[in-house]
Amino acid sequence: MTAALLLFGSMALFLVIGVPIAFALGASVWTTIVFSPDFTVTTGIIAQRIFGGLESTSIMAIPFFILAGNLMTKGGISKRLVDFANSIVGGIRGGMALALVLSSAFFAALSGSAPATVIAIGSMLYPEMVKMGYPKDRTAGLLVVSGGLGPIIPPSIIMVVYATITGASIGSMFTSGMFIGIVIMLTLMLVVLVLANKEKWPKAEKRPTLKEFGETFVKAIPAILLPVIILGGIYSGLLTPTESAAVAVVWALVAGMFIYKEVNIKDLIPIFLDSAKGSAMILFIIATSTAFSWIFAYSGISGELVHFIVGLNLSKTLFCFVVAIVLLIFGTFLEGIATCVLMVPILWPVAKSLGVDPIHFGMIVCLSNVIGTMTPPVAVNIFSAASVTKLKMGEIAKGQLAFFVGYVVVFLAVVFFPALSMLLVK
Repeated sequence: MTAALLLFGSMALFLVIGVPIAFALGASVWTTIVFSPDFTVTTGIIAQRIFGGLESTSIMAIPFFILAGNLMTKGGISKRLVDFANSIVGGIRGGMALALVLSSAFFAALSGSAPATVIAIGSMLYPEMVKMGYPKDRTAGLLVVSGGLGPIIPPSIIMVVYATITGASIGSMFTSGMFIGIVIMLTLMLVVLVLANKEKWPKAEKRPTLKEFGETFVKAIPAILLPVIILGGIYSGLLTPTESAAVAVVWALVAGMFIYKEVNIKDLIPIFLDSAKGSAMILFIIATSTAFSWIFAYSGISGELVHFIVGLNLSKTLFCFVVAIVLLIFGTFLEGIATCVLMVPILWPVAKSLGVDPIHFGMIVCLSNVIGTMTPPVAVNIFSAASVTKLKMGEIAKGQLAFFVGYVVVFLAVVFFPALSMLLVK
């Protein structure tokens, strides 16, 4: 009991006073070992567990995915994807809003990041849509929620982190994420169509021609090939997720430098630096969370928690619903990766003891964390949209409500119907 109070109490204190999550996790472990009378191990175990937490080939996929996403983000793909999406759905009422959703889905398959999707697609489409007469708050709100496709449609960094923690198949997580991502995309499009006709959103004067569709498709092929390379390599069995990510980096470099010709040698240094910083932040969180998970198990807290929850005789469905609520609450004030590495080691042993499928549980974790990016106070998608649109957070939050409800409906369907997550998983 003393160990539990020290572990969670010190971590909460560190987070409240503003200590970064990675340092808070490591410091709470140190505090527990030093001050708890239940431990005879030395603090040297912290370093062992931190380095041990990074000894996984799956984790190597994370920096590769980040680098590939940055190369493609800055390699001129946004305009090609937007043009291609617009050629598909641009000729009907609200067509540009549909193109925004479709572009976000395409871009999600490249970046794997919600804020990156918001900024990239918003910078391209928002000014033009406002000029056409689309309502500012609705457009910004749609941008926020569509950005939530980033961590769901593979490749997804948070799915790699979850799979590393639980031992779940990364390929199966990606398969489930692809299906759920498409369901979310179609749901958002349906909401757009309803609002577009109800509120009389603008309509393009002419439909894109077949020739225009063909031209935009050809220009978008190098960008579209990136997720094909990643997913095709994994599902065919020719490449591991890490090897697929490495091949994706090579293709992203070739596409940006030699096909689109919007990345040169000088651009590579800041791209590599940004990728290194992003990777270091995520890997540091994973490393210290490994030490946190070890102390959590070593102290016996995890075992006691499992016995307590099993003793409540909760059904799998009710347990998943409770977990979803807890994760949604954490997601409002913690970044998604941080929530995952903090909560999954605690909750997964309980879920496993109740017979919850790891892929179903993983989709609950990923979706709840994405919803956290749309809900204040730590709503990175809203912050990103505000930087693009120059609107106030309150205006954006109001504008996103209808789309947010659609996203949550899909999330609840995933929670209560496990088969939805497992439909395409072998």
